[in-house]
Order: sequence, then structure tokens, then C-alpha cells
Amino acid sequence: MTTITAEPFVPKYGQMLSPDANGILVLDEFTLDPAAARKEQHGFRAALGAVALTVRRILALRLFIAVVAIANLPLFLLSTGWWIYAVSLALVIGVHTAVSLLNRHEPRLRQRDLLALHVHRERSENYRKVRDAVKFVIDTPTRMNEHLYLELLAAKRVALHLAIGTVALLDTSDDSAWKVRIVRELPQAA
Repeated sequence: MTTITAEPFVPKYGQMLSPDANGILVLDEFTLDPAAARKEQHGFRAALGAVALTVRRILALRLFIAVVAIANLPLFLLSTGWWIYAVSLALVIGVHTAVSLLNRHEPRLRQRDLLALHVHRERSENYRKVRDAVKFVIDTPTRMNEHLYLELLAAKRVALHLAIGTVALLDTSDDSAWKVRIVRELPQAA
């Protein structure tokens, strides 16, 4: 007759690591596909760059319109002749038209790039895994964004919630599947 030793049930998560882990509590653990993560990294950076470029272009256009509008006043005041009235009126009408068109189309331009970023984000299975784990563990969905995901892939460690010591760690030692651990660093009693 064989004796079966019953091992106590040990939950996978919420379990203290070994004593040499210095008070680290594992809250969640999952794997990412390294090939997809490498490929997605470029896509996320391109999408974020497109949003930033659109914002910079709109700002540059607004600054150009402001400079033209401000430059119109000295031109009008320091010149004589009837033709200056026609030039000033044309500049005022041009500035007004440019501002009206920009105000009408700016939300559409921004939304187009933000929508492309959103579609890219939702197609990324790795990003969704990280986002859902962060939402589940620290209940702050707004904290998880593309910048945090890219920082995790680049730095292998990213702070999720500093007040409670929650951190995401990326282990890239296994090239077939990267392991992400969301851990809480518990303060040590002196």
C-alpha cells in the first residue's frame, strides 16, 4: 500500500516568493509572444509618432496664421495708398478663412490618428493581456497606455502604482515566451 502525502493547496497568485525575494508578492503572471511584441513595438511607435506629428502640424499652422495676422497691422499702419486697404482686407479674409477651416477640420484630423492608434492597440493581443492584467490588479485602467507598454518592452520593469509598490517585470530569458509578472513589493519590517 502506497502512502499518498497530501500537499496543501497553494494558490499560484498572491503567494510570497522565496525568502530571498525580499518581500515580493506575485499578483499576476502571464506570457507574451516575443515575435509579436517585437513587431508591435514598431507599429505602436509609428502610431504614436503620427499622432504627435499631426498635433505639431496643427500647432505650426496656428502659429503661422497668428504671425500673418499680427504682421498685417504694421503693414496697414505704416503704409499709405489705397492698395494697402485691399491687401489688408485680403489678409484679414484669408486669416479668417484659414482659422475657420482649421477649426472645422482639426478634430477630424486628430480623431483619424487616434483611431488608428486605437485599432492598433486593440489588434495587439500582448497589449490587451498587459492592459487587462493591470486593470484587474490595480483597478486603474487609465494608467495602462501605449507608453507604459513600450516602456515595459524596452526597460523590462515599469512602475504601475508607486504608492502601493506595484511593478510589472518582464522576463525575456526564454526566447519562445516572455513572462510578465505583476508584483507588489511589500515593505520590510525592521
